[in-house]
Amino acid sequence: MKTIISIAFCLLSLQPIAQRLHINAFMGASNYSGDLQPKRFSLSHPGFARGLGISYDISDKISIRAEYSYAKITGDDKLSSRNQVRNLNFTSYISEWQIAGEYYLKDMQEYSTSPYLFAGVAVYHFNPFTNDTSGNKAYLKFLNTEGQGFYQNRKPYNLTQFAIPFGAGYKWVLTNNISLGIELGLRKLFTDYLDDVSTTYVDQNLLLSNSGPKAVELAFRSNELNKGLQPYPADGTQRGGAKYKDWYYFTVLKASVALGNSDNRKHSSKLGCPTRL
Repeated sequence: MKTIISIAFCLLSLQPIAQRLHINAFMGASNYSGDLQPKRFSLSHPGFARGLGISYDISDKISIRAEYSYAKITGDDKLSSRNQVRNLNFTSYISEWQIAGEYYLKDMQEYSTSPYLFAGVAVYHFNPFTNDTSGNKAYLKFLNTEGQGFYQNRKPYNLTQFAIPFGAGYKWVLTNNISLGIELGLRKLFTDYLDDVSTTYVDQNLLLSNSGPKAVELAFRSNELNKGLQPYPADGTQRGGAKYKDWYYFTVLKASVALGNSDNRKHSSKLGCPTRL
């Protein structure tokens, strides 16, 4: 984030470049789709996403942007209509660096509003955790709840990975230098362990001997429900679904401030109001 601000102020001294440079800030809802939230898209039980970035107008329809985001995502079997007996839950904080291109469907020198599309690449860091029955935080990756590292060639997953961000938004220009927008951004991931759930259960004794009692406690939590004690699932019983990878997505409001003097803008003959740089 400090890097983005430093670059912006350096470029501010170069007026022709600064006229096309913008500082962007955003906040809104963060959600996830996976084994503990099976709907492909839902705004239920959101976390909070916020971020800061810069963008540069290559032309009247195309911009490039660099952004940093920080968000919270959660999932809980108690809130899902299926797999409630599994009784798993998780929370993760996501830090993301993104570079993307934006394409505006209208010429932003001619119009003061326009829908836009964006796509790019991102690097993100996550670390799913839960709280045990005593309220103590436990980071799930290090418990190897599905036998990562010792069972059927299952490898431990990486907490820092690549993603493909893409989505759409709509922008309104309020003054020569200030604009507001709304954006839905999805992230295609290459892991199914965002929630630490993907494949099958490991034999209880094998998991106990390799990862300890805490891993057994948090790999299957049916005994915490008031529905009678359920037996620990047999080795190979389905725990999650690895066919589809996990996703996370943000629905945010964005504010943008142009850094340069924008007195030389065109005005829309149809709308009669100034547009962004």
